[in-house]
Amino acid sequence: MPVKIPDNLPAIELLKRENIFVMSSLRANEQDIRPLRLLVLNLMPLKISTETDFIRLLSNNPLQVEMEFLRLETHVSKNTPLEHLELFYKNFDEVADQFYDGLIVTGAPVEMLDFEEVNYWEEMVKIMDWARTHVTSSLYICWASQAALYHFYGVEKVPLDHKLFGVFQHSASVKKHPLFRGFDDEFFIPHSRHTTIDREDVLSKQGLEILSESADAGIAILSSRGGREFYLTGHSEYNPYTLHEEYVRDVEKGAAIDVPKNYYRNDDPAQEPVIRWASHANLLFNNWLNYYVYQETPFDVRDIPQLGDIQAQSE
Repeated sequence: MPVKIPDNLPAIELLKRENIFVMSSLRANEQDIRPLRLLVLNLMPLKISTETDFIRLLSNNPLQVEMEFLRLETHVSKNTPLEHLELFYKNFDEVADQFYDGLIVTGAPVEMLDFEEVNYWEEMVKIMDWARTHVTSSLYICWASQAALYHFYGVEKVPLDHKLFGVFQHSASVKKHPLFRGFDDEFFIPHSRHTTIDREDVLSKQGLEILSESADAGIAILSSRGGREFYLTGHSEYNPYTLHEEYVRDVEKGAAIDVPKNYYRNDDPAQEPVIRWASHANLLFNNWLNYYVYQETPFDVRDIPQLGDIQAQSE
């Protein structure tokens, strides 16, 4: 089944050229299917690119997925036309009384600020608290994962001496976890961040489970509440050229930036990237959709507030 997205979203034509099956709202409404409802809080500066990345991943599954996009009222995006936001995005007040099968909160370029210094922190807290009673399973990515871990569990973020930038090898700490079904023993995830979380700090908190780590990138995936919440410190959703675009942007700014590790062939920016993470990214998101959204969400989403912690069975 395809992803159901708003009519005329720019991602539609691009993804069709990639032979990715997406469906407009008009056509989807003709099908007698209760689609999974996903809400995406898109905090990334280049929102149209981020929309396309997530739709690309979530369309590769047998379920019909209805995606809606959420924007912040306390922050004005400088890189996306206001007309696009007004046409395709909702404010929190428009979704506050609704229930969703899944929530994705993206990264944001604010990691060097203390959480309370971020000008939309209070709105973030409101949305994260709301999700616990209105969403079956939430997926927090990069900065959003640090924000949620800090808010819910008091996990502090730690500055790195050098930006963690590149594609790094990982393994599953819990190999039979449903999130990793179909995974190889080793897999790759892109990272692009200046901060991290301390392993000992995480282990000192009750209720958090480390699912995947990397010798070079540290903790990569955690969960809490049996899968009601997942925290991804990397960017499995990145398209093949996202790291390249970030690298070129920083070079043109004159920033002190290293070549992303394990990304370009022979680590040479003049050569093409080697894509090592795409197959596992598809598995990761589809396993999340299947085991922690589709199989756990009630048919009537209004029953979500009565859900307890998920008790998904490992193989």
